Amino acid sequence: MWEILIGEPIATCLSPSVYDMICKLGFEVRENCDISSIVTQNGEVCWKKITDCMVYTESAQGLDHRESVRLLGPVCQAVHLYLSSLPKGQFEVQYAPALQWTGVPELFPEILDALRSLESPSISLSLMKLTSSLERALGDVYLLIGKDCPFLLRDLLASEELAQVFGQPVMDVLKVFVGSPRGLNLRNVLWHGFAAPQEVPPKYCSMMVLLTAGLGQLLKGFLQQTNFTLAHRPFVTLTSIEDLIVFPDVTSEVLSVLEEVMKKSTFILKTMLPYWEVALTKLKSHRFADCAILLLVQLETGLRKAFAEVNECPKRLLTAESTALYTTFDEILAKHLNDGKINQLPLFLGEPAMEFLWDFLNHQEGPRLRDRLSHGEVSLPDFPKEAAGQLLAFSFVLLLRFIDGDLLAVCKEKAAVRSLINLAATYVSRCHPASQLKKQVLSCEGSVGAWPLLPLPEEAEREPVRPEGDSETDACSSLITEIVAELCCCAPETHRAAHVSGPLPPEHMKLLSPMLYLILLLIALELINIHMVLGKNASEYQQYLRFLKCVLQYTENVAACTRQDRNKWDDAVRLTHAALLKIWTFIEKKQMLMHLAEKSTSKVV
Repeated sequence: MWEILIGEPIATCLSPSVYDMICKLGFEVRENCDISSIVTQNGEVCWKKITDCMVYTESAQGLDHRESVRLLGPVCQAVHLYLSSLPKGQFEVQYAPALQWTGVPELFPEILDALRSLESPSISLSLMKLTSSLERALGDVYLLIGKDCPFLLRDLLASEELAQVFGQPVMDVLKVFVGSPRGLNLRNVLWHGFAAPQEVPPKYCSMMVLLTAGLGQLLKGFLQQTNFTLAHRPFVTLTSIEDLIVFPDVTSEVLSVLEEVMKKSTFILKTMLPYWEVALTKLKSHRFADCAILLLVQLETGLRKAFAEVNECPKRLLTAESTALYTTFDEILAKHLNDGKINQLPLFLGEPAMEFLWDFLNHQEGPRLRDRLSHGEVSLPDFPKEAAGQLLAFSFVLLLRFIDGDLLAVCKEKAAVRSLINLAATYVSRCHPASQLKKQVLSCEGSVGAWPLLPLPEEAEREPVRPEGDSETDACSSLITEIVAELCCCAPETHRAAHVSGPLPPEHMKLLSPMLYLILLLIALELINIHMVLGKNASEYQQYLRFLKCVLQYTENVAACTRQDRNKWDDAVRLTHAALLKIWTFIEKKQMLMHLAEKSTSKVV
């Protein structure tokens, strides 16, 4: 069932004070600033001119962010005019060496092109890529001295380690631009989708380029003094993308429909439409990371708008003040609001859409595209086409939820559009822990099935054949038969298989293969029933966890006893017998999920 959210036109997503901070405050001081007081003829950054703009308070807060931004305004304007008019060749000569420390020096000529183009969406995109790359590089510098690099940029900028390298006044400058909600906070305002293209003054992007070069110059001096060598952490490889591909490549036909839908869908704020248009342009020009960045940011913007409307909290659409938290993906996709009420957005979007968002953004086993990109953890040139394509296809289907019925009917006349809608409606998580466990169970089943093909350890080949009727092995065989029979009674009728009966065939390494099959059967049945259980009390929950840990401990111990280079059969038999007794005892208590699911179903009936 398709639903539409139609709200009033929104002029800005910036709260009044944040809008004033970013769009007005830095333009109040009208004096001209001589660029020669900021940059020398050979490109050296004169940090004193910049740090002198920092204003401090007597209170515990330290920095007066507003006054500092006001005084920095003319400096930023002078830098912007300087960089915008600097020939590209001269920029390369003067600043390329000072930008090598970022690990992505190729990014900066592109930023210079964006600044000269005066295209607002491209300047915003450049600033997003610059801040994420800067954060990654600052983390590498932090690791010259410290350990366990902070995850958040604001914590990184507040660290004593970076202050040792660059000096505290320099770190205060960065805090004003990107490190505090009390300042310009350019990184968060852009990456969380609050700033429309025309709301980001280009001079701040220019200033960030110069600051990054200036940091490189300071770092060079520090490395010379200490004889340290800066090492860049390797980029993260997005290995799980191939498992997430559900939508086909977006065709030119679908793109043409999407271009029309973008103009009509109320999911998109009109002020943000240029970002969507540039995202399509980037996809067509094979700039897949750029496309993904813009889509992720605008998905957050659109979902925040829907979140604010379905939960009837319109103020949550705006950037929060420095004393409150932004409404970001974490809260937008959560089950409950801060006040404990149920978040209505997941109910509105439906489970398939939520599963897709969690797979791509949140699950630890997933690609976590938003985190990886915003923290500079992935190589932008190597960003996979498939990831951008999946995001775009999902975004298209989402936009269709917010158009009128007549236009939707026209769109659905096209088979390719209907196919995308159907695929989105049937999406099932690939990265949820339960899904990961299902894949592991299937993989283990294949491995255990190949057990007879495995070579025996050399010791086992030399070991004389044991006499028939080994009492503990026979006891294990009997227990396995009984437990499997009991488990099969709990399996759905369509999934039941003939349970093990009679003595175990001696040619299958006696009992390990059937024992592992038993464990796989137990786990599979628990997975089938995991969503059917109404709940356990605290005591039952702890007992259940202890039981699972016991099974896990058994597998680890047996693995240690049965390696190619270590054949301890008697130990393996004793461990197996003890584990079987514990499993049988726990099953008799009827506390497995498969048992509780039966109780839950009967209660509902």
